[in-house]
Amino acid sequence: MSTQDKATIRKLPTGVPGLDEIVGGGLPEFSFNIIAGEPGSGKTTLAHQFVFANATPAQPALYFTVLGESAIKMLRYQQQYTFFDPAKLPGSIRFINLSQVVLDGDLGAVLNGITTEVERFNPAFVVVDSFRTMVRKPLSDLDLQSFIQRLSLFLASWQATTFLIGEYAEDELHDNPIFTVADGLFWLRQAPERNSIIRKLQIIKLRGQNSVPGLHTFRITEAGVQAFSRTFGLTGRVRNPPSHRRLCFGIPELDHMLSGGVREGDSVLVAGPSGTGKSVLATQFIAEGLRQGEPGIVAVFEECPQAYAERAANLGLDLETPQKEGKLAILYLRPLDLSVDETMHSILYAVEKIGAKRLIIDSLAGFEMALAPGFRADFRESLYRMIFALTGIGVTILSTVEVDESFTEFPFSTYSISFLADDIVRLRYVSIDGQLRKILVVIKMRGGNHAKDIREYEITSNGVVILGKRLIDFQSLISGLPIHSDRPAPPDEP
Repeated sequence: MSTQDKATIRKLPTGVPGLDEIVGGGLPEFSFNIIAGEPGSGKTTLAHQFVFANATPAQPALYFTVLGESAIKMLRYQQQYTFFDPAKLPGSIRFINLSQVVLDGDLGAVLNGITTEVERFNPAFVVVDSFRTMVRKPLSDLDLQSFIQRLSLFLASWQATTFLIGEYAEDELHDNPIFTVADGLFWLRQAPERNSIIRKLQIIKLRGQNSVPGLHTFRITEAGVQAFSRTFGLTGRVRNPPSHRRLCFGIPELDHMLSGGVREGDSVLVAGPSGTGKSVLATQFIAEGLRQGEPGIVAVFEECPQAYAERAANLGLDLETPQKEGKLAILYLRPLDLSVDETMHSILYAVEKIGAKRLIIDSLAGFEMALAPGFRADFRESLYRMIFALTGIGVTILSTVEVDESFTEFPFSTYSISFLADDIVRLRYVSIDGQLRKILVVIKMRGGNHAKDIREYEITSNGVVILGKRLIDFQSLISGLPIHSDRPAPPDEP
């Protein structure tokens, strides 16, 4: 067979935000699919979204209900979702109850009931919900497989895209004959994590499609099911080539220490104990970008956007006007049951919406606390995926991280993630002449040289201000307990 004779499979939109990317661009037309999972995992809602997104008067859908919810009860709840369009009933979507047929007859009678309605309405889409209730009576594997085979062949001959919905446990995945017949198998999971519910979706199989493997988180909101691909929707995108352009902080002395600023597309880590000005430095970085005409995003986890903007105003930085002009987005992400994938999609959506060049994550500790407990165990791996994805499309990320101050150590982060950062700026307290003062040092800068100076700074009404020249009259500054070079060290206590 030549490539010219190869069949073309049309892809249908799933109607679920994020799911098209996971399944490889859409659902194969005329495919025979199963949506499986525990009760309450979102199976019916997912099927409704597909049907309402695709059914038309010319290509109608038949939705068979069996034993479980009646059509009236189902519609009562489903119409609460924003995707529900009552104008599509009954012209584009028709609900048919097979409960009595199932109760009175065998699988042959059920098959006859389905075929009669399909021949009558000639649908493009068929859903059986719940299919599992049709096979509660004891059946041999041969009888069940024969029924499934006949049903799938019949619906394929009518060129109908089909969904069977059923409650299945994961231990049934390996020995149930229905799964071998299906072209696509969607498995929905939900599990409690302390006070959170974690929902995950997996495409076990999907013939003819290059679907994204693995588990993907999803959420059910008033808009229905929304899926979050673990590839962040960036599959197939070409990474931007490394840039030699430098982005400034707007603090002349610090920019000089950074040889003109950090490279565009870098991941920058600002580390220091509480109160050293990490958030102030991050705010100045985003404000300088706005002055240079570079849109930006601030993802905050510890305060609301209004409070963040007001604090910036106290430093003489106007963040209200750029927000109104669509050049700045301040995202507040703190539901305490987020996944990194969901957070990343919120950020990526804002990046694409305003064309952001700079991103602030303030802070990594707040980010971790906003995640559901089950995702905190993989926090470092998730950060790697997120940073790699965002810097790959040219976004420069500045993350703040709080470290515990110690007079015997000089840590760069509490998560062992310094390897993820291209540039590290470390802030710390030192005790000098009976005062608690602050010093700043550039620890690391990939792709360029940087000053090795240790500089003192203050936080004023103008933000971070670096004072004077480098500190040359002290030894052991980074210990936090420096000594004057011209003074002898105090004797050790006996």
